[in-house]
This record gives sequence, C-alpha cells and structure tokens, in this order.
Amino acid sequence: MLKLLLSRRLSLVPSLSPSRRHCARMAGQRGLIFRQLFEPLSSTYTYLLADNQTKEAMIIDPVLETIERDIALINNLGLRLRYAVNTHCHADHISGTGRMKGRFDGCESVISRESNASADRHVSHGDELSFGQFTLGAVSTPGHTDGCLTFVLNDKSMAFTGDAILIRGCGRTDFQQGNAETLYKSVHEKIFTLPPSCLLYPAHDYTGQTVTTVDEERRLNPRLTKSLAEFVEIMDNLNLPKPAQIDIAVPANLKCGIQD
Repeated sequence: MLKLLLSRRLSLVPSLSPSRRHCARMAGQRGLIFRQLFEPLSSTYTYLLADNQTKEAMIIDPVLETIERDIALINNLGLRLRYAVNTHCHADHISGTGRMKGRFDGCESVISRESNASADRHVSHGDELSFGQFTLGAVSTPGHTDGCLTFVLNDKSMAFTGDAILIRGCGRTDFQQGNAETLYKSVHEKIFTLPPSCLLYPAHDYTGQTVTTVDEERRLNPRLTKSLAEFVEIMDNLNLPKPAQIDIAVPANLKCGIQD
C-alpha cells in the first residue's frame, strides 16, 4: 500500500522533458546557469543565463506580468544581473526590462540600435555582451522588425532568436517594418549558417515546445524550407488578427517597457 501511495505521489511531481534535462545538464557542465521561463498570456519565453562562478547574469525578453517571479529567481540564485535584454521591440507584450533594471544596481537595459527604442545600451551586429566567462554575440536578423537581433553564445551551442525563427515557424512580417524577403534572408544567411546542432530558443511558442535546432528547422520548418518566392506568398497571405496588445505594447516598449 505504501509503495502504491508513493508511486501515485511521484506521478504527480512535474518532471523536466528529456530536451530540457539535456540542456540543463550540458549547461551545467560548462558552468553556465540556464533557465527557460514562460509567460502564458503572450506565450513568451524569457531566458536567464549566468556564470556559475562569478554569478554575473543576463535576462532576455522579460515580461512585465512575470517580473516579480523573475526577480525572485535571480535573488534566490544569488545572481548579479548585468543586462536586461530585448531581442526586439515587442508588439504582443510589455517588456519588463525597465522595471528590472530599476531593481538591480548596475543592471543595464539593452536593445538593438536599429529598433529606435530607448535603452541604456544599444547594440548592433557584431557587438558582444559579457557575463563572467561567457559572451552573447549580437547577430542582426531583421524582417519581423528592423531591429530584430539573435543572440549567440560564444561556443555557438545556443542561440536566442527572438521572433526571427520560431519552432517550425517564424515571426510575422505584416507590421512594424516587417518584410518577408528580408526575414527569409536573415534566417538563411545568419541562423541556418550556425552549426547544425546549435540549440535555437525562440521568444514564443504556441504549441508547448521548448527548443529546436538549426538542423531541425533547415529540414522541417514548413515555411522556411520553401523557396523565397513561396515563402513571401505564404507570409503575404497569413491573414492573422492584429496583436491584442500592440497599441499599448509598442509605445511602452519604445521607452524600455515604461508606461506613462
């Protein structure tokens, strides 16, 4: 009876998926603290990375609604937040970057120079952000917006793609300077040229998936495996509804997520 009760209790304990366990294990072996966090309203992923020795950290695409959760995690892990980064000026949620930097001394907000948004630090293609022994390199991947950046870990084992490429999908190109041809070239020339095993972490997922790879998307992405002409036609005929938060999110995010 006791074994049966223990079995039932254990079955109720959430466990990491094989891919998440593998990613966490590999990150730990390199001395990298890595957390993938989810905000359900906008289906946004936030990423926390830190050097396990120096405790220097950065957070990518924080969301206002989950800012207290993320701050608590940073404090619980004893981390020193250096950067709060946005991959682009978001239209589907308000960034927590402005609030985040106000809670950690020495933290700088970061966004692309091409975004025309306010931040402490503006970065362009080729710039690097360091935390402890690690660096993230900024790669310009416009098309969803002019200011979209993909951030690549220095050993090219991980890349944070924002909305440029999603898991078996990609970001929209019908607003905020979107351009389907530009996005296609960004993905094929800047992301698909990374090592095949490079793990790709998007800013959003709407189907419960957490991570993909360059090799998977090269072979399996239903849009980006098409020719350029076919891709443009697909993107021009998505007929998606307007993002619910765009009218408040974009003006706020142009000011580092700070609302009037």
